[in-house]
Amino acid sequence: MTRIWAALLALVAMLALPVAPASGHKLRAKGEAVTVADSGLTVTPGRDWNRVSGKPGKNAETWTLDGGQLNDLTFFGGIEPGKPLVKERHKKKDPLPKFGKATLLVELPELLEGTYRAYKKIGAFQTLSTAPTKFLGQDGVAFTYEYTDEDQITRKGEAVAAIVGGKLYMVSFDAPRLHYFDRAIGDVRALVATARL
Repeated sequence: MTRIWAALLALVAMLALPVAPASGHKLRAKGEAVTVADSGLTVTPGRDWNRVSGKPGKNAETWTLDGGQLNDLTFFGGIEPGKPLVKERHKKKDPLPKFGKATLLVELPELLEGTYRAYKKIGAFQTLSTAPTKFLGQDGVAFTYEYTDEDQITRKGEAVAAIVGGKLYMVSFDAPRLHYFDRAIGDVRALVATARL
């Protein structure tokens, strides 16, 4: 019970923080097709989103509705074999798992988990479900997960991924389990359905 109260208090405190100025983000307007993550991946949002300034990686891009701590939609576009999903802070001290030529679809949840554990420094990550799906017209994998970040707020996540032409394409969405995930996941799924190469 104490843990739940601590999480709720942390969430309330986070909501009380001033929102970053809109000039730091770039609007991704409803109904306008846009290429993402410096790749050929194109999506058409069904509502307005903000692209977060600064990229987590060479071929990654993050969008949000209310701020990155409350909803984090990340596109990974054309990750090449031998590359991590996001930019490594220190290749020797904090190496990240790499996407490889031999990586299988069923191993992609593990790749994201390993990336989160190393990059976000989290200890608690659990893959909740994994299922085959179609993404970008190819066989792909859809999976759900849950993790607790440094702020002790449990976040839910959902991702879909496919390997096309030897490169990895993935879209992941993370948000606090309380309220924010359920509020936006329908919009995220609708957006993912518009993804094209």
